[in-house]
Amino acid sequence: MQLETLIYQFQNKNEKAFEQLYTMYSDSMLGVIYNIVRDHDMAEELMQDVFIKAWNNSSSYNSSKGRFFTWILNIARHAAIDKTRSKAYKNATKNLNAEFFVDILETSDNLNDQVDAIGIDKYVKALGEKCKKIIEFLYFKGYTQKETAEALEVPIGTIKTRNRNCIKDLRAIVLK
Repeated sequence: MQLETLIYQFQNKNEKAFEQLYTMYSDSMLGVIYNIVRDHDMAEELMQDVFIKAWNNSSSYNSSKGRFFTWILNIARHAAIDKTRSKAYKNATKNLNAEFFVDILETSDNLNDQVDAIGIDKYVKALGEKCKKIIEFLYFKGYTQKETAEALEVPIGTIKTRNRNCIKDLRAIVLK
């Protein structure tokens, strides 16, 4: 079935279309969410919430503004970031075991695995090192622009400019 038809049916509340899109995108969404929340059960719960939110707000998707995958990816990313900023999440992570932190240390700099999970590895590799770092912090680790500026010891204005330019470069590479 054509993706456009499937999305149209999804927007018209066709349950079969929902199931197909869920099958197509759930693994990618789970990977993105997990990279931010670092808890498999929480990531699965959030992924289901993301698809329900997409279902309930499907009329807000506009194909002229971007691809469906990007639209739902942004919903997933924002849901995961919101979760990590919640009081309940912060309280739950206060008493984590050492394995959690070892896992973060081993994987936090591994951008290749993260971008490969959503299929944009070859595009991100074409970017410069500064862009890779900005994209890693803002989009894969869930940092705010302020947190990214502090982590990279760069003024926030520079982060904002680089982010805008890097996304423009990435868009140009993808749309070639």
